[in-house]
Amino acid sequence: MRIGTRTLNDGRSIPILGLGTYGMRGADGVASVVSGIHAGYRLLDTALNYENEREVGKGVRESGVAREEVFVTTKLPGRHHGFDETLASFEESRNNLGLDYLDLYLIHWPLPRVDKFLDSWRAMIRLREQGLARSIGVSNFTPAHIQRLMDETDVAPAVNQVELHPRFPQAALREFHERHGIVTESWSPLGKEKAITAAPLVAGIADTHGRTPTQVVLRWHIQLGAVPIPKSGDPQRQAENLDLFGFELSAPEVAAISSLEAGRLWDGDPDTHEEF
Repeated sequence: MRIGTRTLNDGRSIPILGLGTYGMRGADGVASVVSGIHAGYRLLDTALNYENEREVGKGVRESGVAREEVFVTTKLPGRHHGFDETLASFEESRNNLGLDYLDLYLIHWPLPRVDKFLDSWRAMIRLREQGLARSIGVSNFTPAHIQRLMDETDVAPAVNQVELHPRFPQAALREFHERHGIVTESWSPLGKEKAITAAPLVAGIADTHGRTPTQVVLRWHIQLGAVPIPKSGDPQRQAENLDLFGFELSAPEVAAISSLEAGRLWDGDPDTHEEF
């Protein structure tokens, strides 16, 4: 299955759907990455703090798919904020993954109390200039955080990966991203403990299209213009999560799903959350 792409503000492209790898560790983790690639995923999302970069890199190599066809993302942890620290952390991640370059490198959390994310961003610009990180972006940043990056460096992130699901559709943030050509990536795209996919409204829309509630929610992300990165190590579920391109939600259906908004499901306010 060929997955479409979105164009980033640096001229590169990112697949419109990815595979989250949090929790994929050991031999089973490698097997999950391989099965995902074989199913058709071409965007893999990991982080130094997930402690599975080695498994992701090994999965890429064992998949038999050419490296240039797989878009690999990892993230800078909070404990490594700072210019020199970011350069060193990137090398740690690159060595863990066993890759010559990364397709996308993100600052995992802004940590405004620490106030070093601007230094990290300058280091990431250097990594992009060197071709080691093909694209650079952020995760869990607010418009104010991003505006500061742009004001100080004239470089906008290519991506902002954020909590986004029908309970927290982030309309204002997505509109800010669109104005600046920033692609929105959705972590936790299905929400928490099946509460969203079990919602009667979602189930009814799924019945209308002959699809599963999970497929309906992931299709909702795509039609919002976001890039969801659902996490599953099960080959059958991986295939189900990819099968989103034979149907389309109507505008009223998209709006109805967005109306489920109730707020964050996780303790992740970017202005206060700290993760090192």
